[in-house]
Amino acid sequence: MEKKVIVVGGGAAGMSSASRIKRLRPDWNVKVFEKTSWVSHAPCGIPYFIEGLCGEEDLMYYSPEFFRRERGIDLHLNSEVIEIEEGEARIREERGERKYSWDYLVLANGSSPILPEIDGIELEGVFTLHHPEDLRRISSPLEKCRESVIIGSGYISVEIAEALLSRGKRVTLIARSNRVLRKSFDKEITTPLEEEMRRKGVNLRFNEKTIEISGENRVRKVITDKGEYEADLVIVAVGTRPNVELAKQIGAKIGKTGAVWTDEKMRTSVEGVYAAGDVAETRNLITGKRVWIPLATTANKMGFVAGSNISGMNVEFPGVLGTQITKFFSLEIGKTGLTENECKENGLEFISKTIKARTKAHYFPGGGEIKVKVIAEKETKKLLGIQAIGEEILPRINSFAVALYSNLRTRDLFFSDLAYAPPFSPVWDPLVVASRVLGID
Repeated sequence: MEKKVIVVGGGAAGMSSASRIKRLRPDWNVKVFEKTSWVSHAPCGIPYFIEGLCGEEDLMYYSPEFFRRERGIDLHLNSEVIEIEEGEARIREERGERKYSWDYLVLANGSSPILPEIDGIELEGVFTLHHPEDLRRISSPLEKCRESVIIGSGYISVEIAEALLSRGKRVTLIARSNRVLRKSFDKEITTPLEEEMRRKGVNLRFNEKTIEISGENRVRKVITDKGEYEADLVIVAVGTRPNVELAKQIGAKIGKTGAVWTDEKMRTSVEGVYAAGDVAETRNLITGKRVWIPLATTANKMGFVAGSNISGMNVEFPGVLGTQITKFFSLEIGKTGLTENECKENGLEFISKTIKARTKAHYFPGGGEIKVKVIAEKETKKLLGIQAIGEEILPRINSFAVALYSNLRTRDLFFSDLAYAPPFSPVWDPLVVASRVLGID
């Protein structure tokens, strides 16, 4: 029997769920409503567009026509879902408002950038960079910009700082925190990053509260509680929040994180309603606690799981480790699992060690230094987390993520049969060394 499915949002989670349903139930009517003109978009690529490494069209993985023609999805662009009730949704489309019925509903309407209460934040020249559509507004001002200010100290701030420097702009980064990436990394890992950012020319201003963005119609400077900074372009990147308004309309439970509560099958507390992607919370695989970590990889998998279960399968999304990676020019930084601070917050007794190693055999040309911090439970030596900065960190972070997922201990990691050849690794891989210094007894 044909079922009607409405998917709210055409990003990673929405299109993954819609595609999965059409693969498993090709005779079902699957409608996706996306309020912008973008679908299957890649917001993670925004800094690299600004840097000039890709074109705007590259930020859409598949075209709207591909989903309509190849996958049979009834895709509605520039269509905003404004009201949801049991079995029915009201949509504002280009031709006016219309109601559609549904048997299953997928909330995949993502998150929105947080706009702090700062005088002048509405001035021309002040931007958030959260969606590819934002690029159309910033392109012209970016060309004319000389002095830029970034408000925030997270991943986007670090990546945008590189992009603006690459475009020849002067960059000041203002943060209320005492360092960059404070929530994701311990201090000994972020210190080398800050040193490199300063060396490249970023004016890092920590422990400063932005009070005002001033100018007549257009931004001219940013005023904090400690100084004033010239600016003809301001990027506000202080975080995001899940779009839970529609979920609240239909009575779905909102979790402790502020995102939509879901079970392992991505079901909400309302019969027939699922949630996936940035709008949904999940479980931390190490602590078991509810977390909200909005990442592209997670969104795609959540969408896949939601679509599978709507179609009658039995697939569970186990949770996340918070695996993340970025770079500042050639300096890479990444992590998976818990930091020391997170271990303390969760009452875990732990040990940690930080090592430095080479990424290739010492006599082989190329390669570089990598700094690795590993954390394990004090008594059991069960692995809890890793942070790394330097070169070629991706294989180490990903290998450690598998180790965490498998509940391995330091001894297991030490005796893992890792590949070796001088062009790729030292004979003692940094992961093996790190597990050894933690103790394998």
